[in-house]
Amino acid sequence: MVTLFFTDVPVDIDRDSARRAAAEELSDPKYRDAQPGFLQQVGQWLGEQVDKLLRGMSSVVPGGPFGLLLVLVLLIVLVVVVRLRTGKVARTARADRVVFGGQRKNAADYRRSAAEAAAAGRYDDAVRDRFRAVVRALEERALLDTRSGRTADEAAAEAGTLLPNVADALRTGARLFDDVHYGGREGTEAAYRRLTELDEQCRRERPVAV
Repeated sequence: MVTLFFTDVPVDIDRDSARRAAAEELSDPKYRDAQPGFLQQVGQWLGEQVDKLLRGMSSVVPGGPFGLLLVLVLLIVLVVVVRLRTGKVARTARADRVVFGGQRKNAADYRRSAAEAAAAGRYDDAVRDRFRAVVRALEERALLDTRSGRTADEAAAEAGTLLPNVADALRTGARLFDDVHYGGREGTEAAYRRLTELDEQCRRERPVAV
């Protein structure tokens, strides 16, 4: 016989009766409410797993917990850098630096508008349109494919592969265009004349086989 001190059941009961009495007592809602919920149990389990992982990593990373923290910080920085270079921010920045923002004119029209701007002392416009004349002329010669979204640096790199004798001048021209059109610098007569010379050089050069 088992003696239990429950006020709601007889003092002397057999084993089966004691089991039933204990089950009834534990079924009281106050015991259910005291148990953690499902989400709380999952959270506790995840916390234990992360803690085990961090403890295991800290034992193999030099510097212990501090070294592990440093590694995690470096990983976060790496992820941010990759996102900036390949994600939406990078795509937006690239889209804002294209050579042709609207409908293309032919190279002769760009040259004419550049010359008119230079004659009027508007060297910002003269620099922009003269570089566009360079790129458009290369497209008309099929040295560059006609596509939107090309930046000045991309145009210079692609054309420089086929015209290696002017590759450096093309890169310089792309920088002059970007400095004026996107960098906020004022165009100068010297920059315009340099792009005019680049345009003439590209027209004389013959592509090499790649």
